[in-house]
Amino acid sequence: QVQLVESGGGLVQPGGSLRLSCAASGAVASINGMYWYRQAPGKQRELVAGITSGGRINYTDSVQGRFTISRDNAKNTVYLQMNSLKPEDTAVYYCNGRIRRLGQLYFYDYWGQGTQVTVSS
Repeated sequence: QVQLVESGGGLVQPGGSLRLSCAASGAVASINGMYWYRQAPGKQRELVAGITSGGRINYTDSVQGRFTISRDNAKNTVYLQMNSLKPEDTAVYYCNGRIRRLGQLYFYDYWGQGTQVTVSS
């Protein structure tokens, strides 16, 4: 099995910063890409940022310039550095990984449990 464990969420004031972490563990053979999604109450889940195994990075327009996604391949971990946080960033943030398990041919999507980020004064 593959597990994605997220951490780093919490309460922060507008303009503050948080760093989210997501570590993949278990029978991981390789990771093709890792992504951060978020979902606010009553809203659809949206893609926030992603990074591929080749280093290609994408951000949604609303966070570009404020958020930075990075990875530590040795630790099978992806990070989301969130700066200049706004109340609109409040959501549950989910880690998603396109991961190939040991003994499998193809990559499949795995999801973390989510971590709450609340931006409020």
